[in-house]
Amino acid sequence: MGGDHAPREVVRGALEAARTYPELRLLLVGRPDEVLEEVDLVGGKASSIEVVPAEHVIGMGDSPVEALRRKKGSSIEVATRLVRTGDAAAMISAGNTGACVAAGTILLGLLPGVRRAGIAVCLQAGAHSVVVIDVGANISSKPEHLIQYGIMAGLYARSVLRLENPRVGLLNIGEENEKGNSLVKSTNAMFRKTRLNFQGNIEGVEIFRGVCDVVVCDGFVGNIVLKVSEGLAEQLVDLIRGTVEQVLRSLPARATSVLEGAAIPAVTFGESESSDPVALLERRLRAAFVSMREKIDYAEYGGAPLLGVNGVMIIAHGRSDAKAIASAVRVAKRMVETDIKRHITEEIHALMEQA
Repeated sequence: MGGDHAPREVVRGALEAARTYPELRLLLVGRPDEVLEEVDLVGGKASSIEVVPAEHVIGMGDSPVEALRRKKGSSIEVATRLVRTGDAAAMISAGNTGACVAAGTILLGLLPGVRRAGIAVCLQAGAHSVVVIDVGANISSKPEHLIQYGIMAGLYARSVLRLENPRVGLLNIGEENEKGNSLVKSTNAMFRKTRLNFQGNIEGVEIFRGVCDVVVCDGFVGNIVLKVSEGLAEQLVDLIRGTVEQVLRSLPARATSVLEGAAIPAVTFGESESSDPVALLERRLRAAFVSMREKIDYAEYGGAPLLGVNGVMIIAHGRSDAKAIASAVRVAKRMVETDIKRHITEEIHALMEQA
């Protein structure tokens, strides 16, 4: 029931995932009448989908912990309890992030040895992805929290992104070890004693240059990084779109004579081939624009896992559409298959023994 486009897009995404992964059993948790109405609109319920009743909904503006106490039987609580009892292997929600973090921490509990759970988000850095942790679960971090974030996000990068030996960086105001506040300085020294592939401090400008596979920071800084990145990406897309459209509008008046002499081979984009150089250029620009948008689209990554809780929980973007929900199912499936909980527990235990 959570998200700007719920329950319609959540239902559509679940049905899409059901078609892609017929071996999965998907539980739609929410108000049955509203959910089933959307199922009927899409074209009927798949045999692998079941509706689980939950009458209450925690709104985006609700206080997370207070809402969990006051709205007993909310969709977030019911879904989390299904994971706790083993009736579900993972849960996905595009609803109130704070309520998801609270439900995961309180109802699922933390894995043995884990001090704080962290939200890990995938950002596109050129041709590669980078995992940023934490982006909002814990705004008052200690060095041991950040060390554990590096371990958990490294395991996530290894299991879901399939990176052999993820490079871990610590977000700071400079690369030098003596720079930064007391939290970053202490964490840097502790990171160097671990067996992680630690690259040292990195500055914000390096997040999108691909120098690291995992970027560690506290939740306050990480949430700002995430929101600024999203806003900047949207502005860039709009700016490029506007520039492309302006160029295309000016082409017929002055560019035909220039383009006619250029050897541009005809390319088919789902339509008949065209020898008109202006039309061909327009198609290519629009195809390139679509490709660029797909590369920076958060829907490709589905959502952000809450790492460190005793269960698989994916917190999807509030604006998630069907594509994003289906992608979140894919990520959750991968996390369950690779048994990331066990690996986190083992790595944290090894770190504690080393300490």
